[in-house]
Amino acid sequence: MEQGEVRVWDPFVRIFHWLLVLLFTLAYVTGEKPLSLHVYAGYIVFGLVLLRLLWGVVGTPHARFGDFVYRPSRVLAYLKDTLGLRARRYLGHNPAGGAMILLMLASLLLVSVSGFAVYGIEKGAGPLAVLSGSPESLEEVLEEVHEFFANLMVLLVAVHIAGVVVESLIHRENLVKAMLTGRKRAPDDK
Repeated sequence: MEQGEVRVWDPFVRIFHWLLVLLFTLAYVTGEKPLSLHVYAGYIVFGLVLLRLLWGVVGTPHARFGDFVYRPSRVLAYLKDTLGLRARRYLGHNPAGGAMILLMLASLLLVSVSGFAVYGIEKGAGPLAVLSGSPESLEEVLEEVHEFFANLMVLLVAVHIAGVVVESLIHRENLVKAMLTGRKRAPDDK
């Protein structure tokens, strides 16, 4: 570790992040062709999200939800400060980043569960195979829900990337590098 740096992101958070990037992208671009690849990527994404939810309760300090989940008023104030290029630097996730994590985890859960349901209806397989034989109208609704939350996730990812770029510029800190190495610049002691 270089002088003036502190470890912020533990290996689980970093591996989770990059595996999620890879597997969501794989599931999204494959669509349903081949279906098995799409389904297995979805299962792994779901498992990763469940592990992240657990890690948000018992994990390292900056991985815990208590470190980065703020009231909506604080998130809005932070966004306003960011637009004014005067946002406070956080060692862990900032209030907007924390809100984004919650939105992404919720979207991924809804993508996964709706995907399990569609797979259960269409193929009579998977954790929701009990839905096999359900009306076609239910399948159509669930497919729309699945596609909506998958597309919402793409939008959230784009906003997330824009936020990372803006924060990196405002604070003169490479946040992508931090998510690779786990280290960030030590807090300024004032």
